[in-house]
Amino acid sequence: MPTYPLPKNAFKSQETSLLTELECSGCGKIYSDKEIHTFCPDCQSPLLAQYDLPGARSRVDRDAIRRRPDGMWRWHELLPVRDPENFVFLGEGDTTLLPVPSLGTQLGLPNLYVKDESSNPTGTFKARGLAAAVSKAKELGVNKVIIPTAGNAGGAMAAYAARAGIQALIYMPKDTPRANIEESKMAGAEVVLVDGIISDAAGMAGVKAREEGWFDLSTFKEPYRVEGKKIMGYELAEAFNWSLPDVIIYPTGGGTGLVGMWKAFNELEAMGWLADTKRPRMVSVQAEGCAPVVKAFESGALFCDFWTNAHTLASGLRVPKSFADELILKDLRASNGIAIAVSDAAIQACQHKLCRMEGIFPAPEGAATLAALEKLVEQKWIDPEERIILFNTGSGLKYLDQLD
Repeated sequence: MPTYPLPKNAFKSQETSLLTELECSGCGKIYSDKEIHTFCPDCQSPLLAQYDLPGARSRVDRDAIRRRPDGMWRWHELLPVRDPENFVFLGEGDTTLLPVPSLGTQLGLPNLYVKDESSNPTGTFKARGLAAAVSKAKELGVNKVIIPTAGNAGGAMAAYAARAGIQALIYMPKDTPRANIEESKMAGAEVVLVDGIISDAAGMAGVKAREEGWFDLSTFKEPYRVEGKKIMGYELAEAFNWSLPDVIIYPTGGGTGLVGMWKAFNELEAMGWLADTKRPRMVSVQAEGCAPVVKAFESGALFCDFWTNAHTLASGLRVPKSFADELILKDLRASNGIAIAVSDAAIQACQHKLCRMEGIFPAPEGAATLAALEKLVEQKWIDPEERIILFNTGSGLKYLDQLD
């Protein structure tokens, strides 16, 4: 099986990417994708990549994508990198969609699946977003990148920056799991450990970026991480023969994957690739000790308040306020979905349950989706015949120092 990067003549040059521009998700202002951008300076909203979807509809053979080399970049027309020589590829994408029959039987759900992202490089779904972001940074001539992280995004950035030959600087809390710290250092990144949580790390990284010209890869403060994450939505559509599941249960910190998948569903519909237009109900899962999306959703707010005293063993969920909070809430409501908080005790119990019953050792964030499902079943929010996807966002092996 061939792997990326493929030679240039493996692509029709005009079809490598159908990216046309960047659009502000807040005010709609248009920006050029050929220039380096972060977020909209006018309204402080994330920028989203736009594609020639009518062109894709007429020129791209949806079913031929299955015959391309495995990995995220087989969807290259709908990804933002124009030159295939700039694809920074470590094997990300095409993760397994696993039926979980034992859990399904216990819960009375015959169509229950886990999308297991732990097989991605560096063991988590963060590889997808950082592959896209670092690849585009390389294409735009960026030579040093910085990120604040709860852990897994830092490890992924370090790996892709190393592969691309780009200098990497990472700010992460001192209580970040040791695996994240060591993998980042091993890949050659400079790691700065800070007192506090990811919001504290973000403040320090932002100052460093402005003072010394580092390009900031913070969640939604650049346009391209969401593009890598959206491919999870494309993979789900393909797996279900171009239809979509009924419910997607997703752990939400920064919310890149949730927003990305909803973007993917919009693109798939615009290209006419879906067998029907029925959309999944999206479920945002947070920890009780840090649940800004849940609070805003339940109160009908358009934005999240900053969550003070954020605490949870699931470090990826310890995000007091996402930069894309408005987008997360908008997409949840458009899907007729819900936001739900679960306890750390329930997360730990479901981590053990997934491993004992199905052989999947999930990250705490992934286990949180099962804890949420159990609550939703009890509340009768789930129909027993629905196709339900739980996202395990990473390997539990990266959190061994947190286990009892």
